[in-house]
Amino acid sequence: MASGKEITSQIKSVENTKKVTSALEMVSASKIRKSQDLMNATRPYARMMRRIISHLGKANPEYRHPFTVSHGEKVKKVGYIVVSTDRGLCGGLNTNLFKQVLNHMGETQARGAEVSLVTLGKKAAAYFKSIKVDIAASTTDLGEKPQIEDLIGSIKIVLDAYREQEVDEVYLAYNDFINTMAQKPTVEQLLPLPATEDEGVADVWDYLYEPDAETLLDTVLVRYIESLVYQAVLENLASEHAARMIAMKNATDNASDLIDDLRLAYNKARQAAITQEISEIVSGAAAV
Repeated sequence: MASGKEITSQIKSVENTKKVTSALEMVSASKIRKSQDLMNATRPYARMMRRIISHLGKANPEYRHPFTVSHGEKVKKVGYIVVSTDRGLCGGLNTNLFKQVLNHMGETQARGAEVSLVTLGKKAAAYFKSIKVDIAASTTDLGEKPQIEDLIGSIKIVLDAYREQEVDEVYLAYNDFINTMAQKPTVEQLLPLPATEDEGVADVWDYLYEPDAETLLDTVLVRYIESLVYQAVLENLASEHAARMIAMKNATDNASDLIDDLRLAYNKARQAAITQEISEIVSGAAAV
């Protein structure tokens, strides 16, 4: 059994850790509302952009934008945009997402295709670099209020690669914010653009394009993809704060339980020491 001094030192160490985890829990709790508000504020824009694309997809059938065209059945290379956090201490948030991406990559490689990544966040960059996956671009330090301008460079690399048919499919991986207790790792197809459904879309649409269909669709579709990636970053940010808050709460609770166990052990050790001292006194008195 450890001595009383050693146990006291352990208790003090755990109490200091508990103060840190408790502080991180309160910080994440204060930030999650702001990140949720930011995420919810952009959702109507994303939904409207999806509706516009659904409309345009049923209009002007004589012209098809490259982003809507498949490169054929044989897929040679697949690109991934992986959104992660810049910081840790958020439980299994990043790990669960990376497992999902690796499983999807395994299926892709089983088809004989190569993979290439664009990472958004330090954790994704560090992880996939450690397992020697090709990383075409990386963006980090997006902060608490990510700006779409910081993402455009990385997104453009993926879009240009698809235009030049250097990649045949593009997927977006991120943590979808369900609620404070649940975040879902998600891998969804980005290119070629999957068919979107909108109940308000008629079977036939006709538009007049200025200056022309190609120019207008190129502008709208690029903006649409940027909005999808930006929304994924915001969803992941809200998921990060929720996961960190829960992880730090669990760590704080575990620290409290450990302190209780250590105090019990300290009391037992102290009682044993007192009993031993009494026994020694009684033995000494009997000897006299």
